[in-house]
Amino acid sequence: MLFNGMGAERTAISNDVHMEVVTGLYGTTTPPILSAICQSMVGAITTFVIGDMATAVLTVAGVAVAMIRLAGVFAFRRRLVRAPQPGRAEMESWERRYFAGSVTTAFIFGAFAGRVLVLDDAVCSVMAIGVGFGFGAGTISRLSLRPVAASLHLVAIGVPAVVATLMQGDLKHVGVGLLIALYVLASFEMVRMSFNAAIGQIRLKQQFEQLARLDPMTGLFNRSVLAVDLPKMLSDCTAGMVAVHALDLDRFKEANDRFGHPAGDALLREVAGRLRTIAAQDDLVIRMGGDEFILVQREPEGAAGAEAMAQHIVRSISAPYDLDGQEIELGVSVGVAIAPGDGGDVEALLSRSDKALYRAKGNRGGYVLAGELHLPAAVVLPDQRMAERRSREPQLPVRLRERV
Repeated sequence: MLFNGMGAERTAISNDVHMEVVTGLYGTTTPPILSAICQSMVGAITTFVIGDMATAVLTVAGVAVAMIRLAGVFAFRRRLVRAPQPGRAEMESWERRYFAGSVTTAFIFGAFAGRVLVLDDAVCSVMAIGVGFGFGAGTISRLSLRPVAASLHLVAIGVPAVVATLMQGDLKHVGVGLLIALYVLASFEMVRMSFNAAIGQIRLKQQFEQLARLDPMTGLFNRSVLAVDLPKMLSDCTAGMVAVHALDLDRFKEANDRFGHPAGDALLREVAGRLRTIAAQDDLVIRMGGDEFILVQREPEGAAGAEAMAQHIVRSISAPYDLDGQEIELGVSVGVAIAPGDGGDVEALLSRSDKALYRAKGNRGGYVLAGELHLPAAVVLPDQRMAERRSREPQLPVRLRERV
């Protein structure tokens, strides 16, 4: 079918892309201004030459609708000034308003063209058809992401003109009506092609944007995400908390030097997989570089919930790793900063979590809460017996056991 699958593609458009589409519709005053100028010019000439009052009425109606559409553009811009991020439902309402005005303009152009065509003035007929075809071409380009709406516009332009000419019954008017019908049918194919091209461009844009946010080694987000997503999380969670867990692997360098970079890369991927398992769906897991990671916990259940997450991280990351038949034990140090108590912006939270992480590393692993930095040894180790064993075996930088 002509538009098979287009409805499914539309539902896949994200809120950000939808915002961009609607803003683009209202982004220029050119369409309503040009439609008013063309309608008034052609209508005035046709009315003066032929003296047809129906043409005059359609001209006045077209200019009035164009002015209403122009007022809508300015109203939308004022709305964005008051609140730059309207919700999806509100944007859909603005989109429907735009389509209502645009379809009305299309119908008036179609009725105007049909009326002029039956008056048998060649020059006026050419002008009327030119205005209608020009509006149709603009519709295809402006509404490429809304194929159903674009098709409705084309029907509104074409049907009145086709019906008016076919009703005349003579050969030349029937020929004109059939040509207009063929133009509308061909335009449907142009709508389909424009839609597919636009969707392809959006997909490429989203893929490039996503790749720019990912760490190629682990598939986690990279550090650039912090500057974009963490401020949004802080603004969305004004009534709750956001916990930033800064992680640094212990003894990873020794493992990387002993077993080689491929083994080190494999260990980093294992750590990334464990962090993904720990994190909730709305949390952020970020590789900052090297063996440093950050887990941003959205709205933990108070400080106790953030501390429970830190304990979970330490237990999980400290569990043995299987590498080519051997078990390697790494450790992890975690510094935790909780908004809003430890800071309400990105810079403050990262600074506080880094200081807590530094304290944790100084105490040979475990986690430290930034709010407890004033307390001595504010550290909880995942397994005290494991720490004691490590202190008795300083000659082994990496815990290694042969698999039996």
